[in-house]
Amino acid sequence: MDYDVIIIGGGPAGLTAALYSSRARLKTLLIESLSVPGQAIITDSIENYPGFPEGINGFELMQRFKKQGENFGAEIINGDVKRIDSYKEGPSKGWKIETKDKTYSSLSVIIATGARPKKIDVPGEEGLQGKGISYCATCDGAIYKDKEVVLVGGGDAAIEEALFLTRFVKRVILIHRKSRLRATRILQERAFTNKEIEFMWGSELVEIIGKDRVSGVKVKDVKTRKEKEIPCDGVFIFVGYLPNTDFIKNLVKLDKAGYIITDDKMNTSSKGILACGDCREKILRQVITASGDGATASFSAQKYVEEKKGIAYK
Repeated sequence: MDYDVIIIGGGPAGLTAALYSSRARLKTLLIESLSVPGQAIITDSIENYPGFPEGINGFELMQRFKKQGENFGAEIINGDVKRIDSYKEGPSKGWKIETKDKTYSSLSVIIATGARPKKIDVPGEEGLQGKGISYCATCDGAIYKDKEVVLVGGGDAAIEEALFLTRFVKRVILIHRKSRLRATRILQERAFTNKEIEFMWGSELVEIIGKDRVSGVKVKDVKTRKEKEIPCDGVFIFVGYLPNTDFIKNLVKLDKAGYIITDDKMNTSSKGILACGDCREKILRQVITASGDGATASFSAQKYVEEKKGIAYK
């Protein structure tokens, strides 16, 4: 086999797994996608990662993760994995990982491809990402202290994040195209009694306005089709997430939303394939929980590889 472990994904989960695997002296390759950037790397300021009381830019934090892994010998390359297949080389059974340019083999694989927020695909969204558009109130809420923001969504996640934002912002204008929320009753009760949350019912966001940063949004009434502009300092979008798991959906067990199902050791339904971070089914998706997953996945992969090689400590 070319490697003991191949890690797919260059976010906090994958980079932590690379650090732990390389320190365990496993021959480690991490394949990082440039076409699908991780959520952490596009976050302007991460203020809830321990050790950085002033916050840290997401790109800088991931560069520090990467350097630390490389210092211990992890090999990191850019590429998009197209396919994973079972593979046998002599007496060894492992996995074959295909990218656009090359094929690699490994005794074990760690999937750390993350999840991407669903977009609403309106003008201005693409160009202003990281410049006033956010998909994580927990990550970015404090940036908007005493400012006015717009939030799009009506489910549990949207209302929970709206409530969280009221700890910092002056006002949250919640835009929802229906006349009622999808969120559970208790969350609705909390939102309706919060004076910092203003509801725009029967409305949809049709454009995000701004040059260097968000300065406002354009909203359309779903019945009258009339449009109006609303000035704001930021836009939070909570219309769901999409796990980056399409390339592996026929190889490991997924839940209905497409997230990889693992046990507490990060093992998937296929032996030798592990998953960690936001691509797996879990309750909380944060940089710190992704890192914890990555460390666990690496340790489990180490045990698996040592057993395959007949060198497991007993």
